Amino acid sequence: MNLENIIRIRNDKEISQKEIINYLKVSKGTYSAWESGKDIIPLTRLNDICNYLNISIDYALNLTNNLNYKDEKKELDKITISKRLKEIRKENKHTLQQLANKLNTSASVLSRYENTKTIILTPFLLAYNKIYNVSIDYLLGKTDYPKYLK
Repeated sequence: MNLENIIRIRNDKEISQKEIINYLKVSKGTYSAWESGKDIIPLTRLNDICNYLNISIDYALNLTNNLNYKDEKKELDKITISKRLKEIRKENKHTLQQLANKLNTSASVLSRYENTKTIILTPFLLAYNKIYNVSIDYLLGKTDYPKYLK
């Protein structure tokens, strides 16, 4: 996972790793592993970092050049996330099983995401972006526009 934009913005704003570590209340090793790409950052932590740096998740993951979106929400809402995951899948005329095959997972895993049982994992969000070219910030309910990235 490419977090180069997070590192660059953090450095541009002269925010140290230690400052973010203290804000997140995680160990230096944990945060360093996220920044270096050795570990996948959990979605809630990615959202926290983006909120702290005032950047969109799409920007943080190098999916857009938009630093942030107008009227961007800060909190993640499982209900909105679930609805939007299902909406995008159905708009693209995929069944749960068809999408599961594309993501190399089971339909039951995707069903849990679409039915608010579990919050989606960061790698699956990136896969949705690659398959559908959809904004991750849109999927997460952080913005209503743009829905699809160019």
